Amino acid sequence: MKKKIAILGSTGSIGKTLINIIKKDKKKFDIVLLTAEKNYSELLKQAKLFKVKNLIISDKKKYLDLIKKKSVKNLKIYNNFDQLGSILKKKIDYSMCAISGINGLEPSLKIIKYSKKIALANKESIICGWNLIKKELKKNKTQFLPVDSEHFSIWSLIDKESKNIIDKVFITASGGPFLKWPLSKIKNATPKNALKHPNWSMGKKISIDSATMMNKVFEVIETQKIFNLPKEKIGILIHEKSYVHAIVEFKNGLKKLLAHDTNMRIPIFNTLYHNTAKTIKSNNLDIKKFNNLNFRPIDKKKFPSIKVLNRISNKDTMFETVLVSANDELVNLFLNKKILFNQIIKNLIKIINMKEFHKFRNKKPRNIKEIYNLNNSVRLKIRELCI
Repeated sequence: MKKKIAILGSTGSIGKTLINIIKKDKKKFDIVLLTAEKNYSELLKQAKLFKVKNLIISDKKKYLDLIKKKSVKNLKIYNNFDQLGSILKKKIDYSMCAISGINGLEPSLKIIKYSKKIALANKESIICGWNLIKKELKKNKTQFLPVDSEHFSIWSLIDKESKNIIDKVFITASGGPFLKWPLSKIKNATPKNALKHPNWSMGKKISIDSATMMNKVFEVIETQKIFNLPKEKIGILIHEKSYVHAIVEFKNGLKKLLAHDTNMRIPIFNTLYHNTAKTIKSNNLDIKKFNNLNFRPIDKKKFPSIKVLNRISNKDTMFETVLVSANDELVNLFLNKKILFNQIIKNLIKIINMKEFHKFRNKKPRNIKEIYNLNNSVRLKIRELCI
């Protein structure tokens, strides 16, 4: 029997990678839902290829443009996720949540109810709304599968028994495009410079986060939440080759590491075929890389974003939303050449130190509305500060 699956954010890089994996094994899967924000031309191609009848376009204007087309008369097209109950009559086997940004939180929360397994590739959902996600996972008995290469690696290295004896976890960072640049040169880096990641092919936002190293700050927070670890037990190591993605030290003296090619196809494939014997074609063990792993600590002068971790607690709070929203808006301003590269982190630190946001350090998010309202407030403050 075919596995029924949904892909939220199917036109982004994660979604397309999953689509290409399924394309090679079409007989095993029945895609019941595809979603995008604006890119309906790509969405229609995917729907045609897999005979998908249900589509969601979340951008209102693009939705109205799409439903006018004659070619969509046999499709059910929606503008939001409120109709999930009528699209998914009973629990499907697997959902991939790959919508980028904080707007991915609501769809991620909503689809948990209709999924046996949920693969979550949306950092912002985990960072800002983990306590809400955890509650829904438990309530609906849905299995959570991490997709980020670092968290997928940690998850793969531990089991029920060893989870209780973790001593320390290390995630790795390539160092991004500016690892070997002098500090004096980095401050004047252009968006074009910052988007040239040496190892990974990623979207613009995450490429800039990799250049500032904010992606590692976010990944430490994700590790805290997913694996219920205090931040003191989570370290970051520079590893230029991006071959080893995580190292776990156990209290019994064992140390495990996980290596794979710099290709998101591998963690995505393994969440889709979780607990099956399905194999993927990949490169053989790279001995040269293993003989030159070259781990080292992060230079905090070059990457001051790492100091932001000092302001993060071990609790689920609204302060994470302040951090995510401020960074997101600052990255947008940099990409639009409104601020310099070094002003991303300078302004981020300025915002999180503001008294008006201090109260959120001890406030737990109760619902999505609280998170989205705070997100809007922080963005407005950033624009006031920078424009």
